Amino acid sequence: MTTRTTPPSAAPDTSSVRTSGPGLRLPDAEGRLRTYQPRREPATFTTTGADAAPLVSRTVFSAAHVVADPYADSSPGAPAVVDWDTTLAFRRHLWSHGLGVAEAMDTAQRGMGLDWAGAAELIRRSAAEARSTGGRIACGVGTDQLAPGAHSLEEVRAAYEEQLALVEETGSQAILMASRALAAAAEGPEDYLAVYAHLLRQAAEPVVLHWLGPMFDPALDGYWGSTDLDAATETFLQVISEHPDKVDGIKVSLLDARREVELRRRLPQGVRCYTGDDFNYPELIAGDERGFSHALLGIFDPLGPVAAEAVRVLDTGDVKGFRELLDPTVELSRHLFRAPTRFYKTGVVFLAWLAGHQDHFAMVGGLQSARSLPHLARAYELADGLGLFPDPTVAEARMKSLLGVYGVDQ
Repeated sequence: MTTRTTPPSAAPDTSSVRTSGPGLRLPDAEGRLRTYQPRREPATFTTTGADAAPLVSRTVFSAAHVVADPYADSSPGAPAVVDWDTTLAFRRHLWSHGLGVAEAMDTAQRGMGLDWAGAAELIRRSAAEARSTGGRIACGVGTDQLAPGAHSLEEVRAAYEEQLALVEETGSQAILMASRALAAAAEGPEDYLAVYAHLLRQAAEPVVLHWLGPMFDPALDGYWGSTDLDAATETFLQVISEHPDKVDGIKVSLLDARREVELRRRLPQGVRCYTGDDFNYPELIAGDERGFSHALLGIFDPLGPVAAEAVRVLDTGDVKGFRELLDPTVELSRHLFRAPTRFYKTGVVFLAWLAGHQDHFAMVGGLQSARSLPHLARAYELADGLGLFPDPTVAEARMKSLLGVYGVDQ
């Protein structure tokens, strides 16, 4: 593949790469139909695979989605049935661009269609694939094997321990995810301090701590023992300060750039901040005179190639070039992650289908129905404007087929 010569543009335009024909009739947020002219050429990216330069200035993980078996029962509450070949092929796609894979995270529908049995198998298979390809991988550790209902702190801790043992057995780095069960069981900050201290003491290698805000999962409201984010931050920092040798970094998913910057400036030496802010990632990764964030982002699932290229530009010290590549992607990201934010996975899988990474738009738990047609149409328009589809004609045909299902004639 060749090097990009111009940065992508999120805004629809009338450049020569677009059709001069009738275009696609897309519904807008008010229910009106408008005509959009798809582009004819994708954006191009630097060489991938063995010839790709490694990313050096930032550690970058993409949280990756899972591909459902479209012929299985994927109704809400049914056990997840995964298309393993296509799911693993997508991870190889991310690794080929030099990105790490954050596995079995919320982007993979943990707690929203993917149960612990499916997540455990996903971790085993992806870790084996990472070993065979030399890809970097970190895997989510949670408590989602616990049945719905109340649980004691001891039960929560044991569930965490079971998942941590599995992840470490695969040779993967562990990401201690926020736990719905712990949020329900904890009576205050001291319970969080006790549970995390126990887990960090027994972790074989430094882990990533994950603070997922309630916009991603309402059951996590008040995590770290308080709905006051300032108070919660103090508890979070206390966990880290008491065990800095066991914390590789923190992933912050609060969609609050100011708070993330303030938090990362208070981290102990050697503890990294991995931004999980899908609204403000370019400025947080670029950083300032006092530091920067690494990245662990769900939006880098559809943005993998452009994200990797932007970081390679940043590796040369060219902050302006980095921002020119990544800033135009923010409109798409903010659209996919708009409230209710937890349904962003639908847009991520939708774009993977349009991009040709899978042959269908079906999701575990039936989550493909979680976003409206106007929302998906806008996601298509923005992604096409960025040149994210390797074959724009395939994306256009698939978009047209979806529009037909909804009764939008072309």
